[in-house]
Amino acid sequence: MMDELDVGADTHIRLLAGRNSAGRPVLEVLPARVLGERSFELSGSPGLVLGCAAGDVLRIADDGTFEVTERGANVCIQAYRGGPFSSEDLADLQAGLVPLDGLAEAPADGRFIVATVARQVGLPAVERVMNDWAAGVDNTEWWFGTAD
Repeated sequence: MMDELDVGADTHIRLLAGRNSAGRPVLEVLPARVLGERSFELSGSPGLVLGCAAGDVLRIADDGTFEVTERGANVCIQAYRGGPFSSEDLADLQAGLVPLDGLAEAPADGRFIVATVARQVGLPAVERVMNDWAAGVDNTEWWFGTAD
C-alpha cells in the first residue's frame, strides 16, 4: 500500500504505540507526507506513540515500528490524567502555549492532550508552561514524547 503513494502526497500512517493486555498491537493513525518508499514526514505529533514529533522524518516498517531518520524542528508533549480532559482544560493549555507559538490538541473524547512546540523555544520554557497548567488540572501527568 505505501509503495503506491505519490511522493509529496498527504496521507495517514500507522505507528506502533505498544501492545494491549492481550498482546495485540495498539496503532496510532497520524497525518504525514510521503517522502519515498516507507519514508514519511510526520505532520502531527502523536498522543500515544513515543519517540517522534511533527516534522520528524520516519522510516516505517509494516508492523508500525519506526526509526526517526531525521529530527524535525519540534518537540512533542503528551498529557494524561486517567479520565477525560475538559474542553476548558484544553483551552487553558492552548492559551498557555500561545506565547511559545505552540499547539495543543486532543481527540473528541479528551482521553489525552498532545502539544507541539518548536524545539528552539527551549525545554525550560515548555516545562514552565506545562507545570503551571498541570498544577490546575487534577491528577494530570505530562511528559516529553520525544527523547532529546
